Amino acid sequence: MQCPCESGKTFKKCCEPFISGAKEAETAEQLMRSRYTAYTQVEMDYIERTHDPKTRDQTDMESNRKWAESTKWTGLEIVETQQGGVDDEVGTVAFKAKFETDEGIQDHEELSIFRKQDGKWYFVDASDPSKKPIVRSEPKVGRNDPCPCNSGKKYKKCCG
Repeated sequence: MQCPCESGKTFKKCCEPFISGAKEAETAEQLMRSRYTAYTQVEMDYIERTHDPKTRDQTDMESNRKWAESTKWTGLEIVETQQGGVDDEVGTVAFKAKFETDEGIQDHEELSIFRKQDGKWYFVDASDPSKKPIVRSEPKVGRNDPCPCNSGKKYKKCCG
């Protein structure tokens, strides 16, 4: 059987050793792929085991299980990996996952953050990669700062 993570390897030679505990993921991408595969197999013990120990108790594993059970996983694409190598302590993996629920076909994009602790990789957090932070070209004007229009008034009483 081909591995659901779409690495081109068989499940037995790809993600199964990580999920079974026979091997530890050596890179952030291996952990990301194996976590995706664990969702496809509803292996929630692995999802919990590879979640950051600091926030693990804040995760609703029963909801995650129900979601995984009711989802038909149809594809994974790794978009970009930054750091997360064998010698790194942190890394990010941007990916796109396709799945089907009662609501229809879904596309999910995520930027996952991973951290190595005591030689093991853990999933730490995730964000939507399409939401870019706002970067100002000029410094922010405070309410009580002089107005940039040079009126001599405070910003809040002029252009603010």
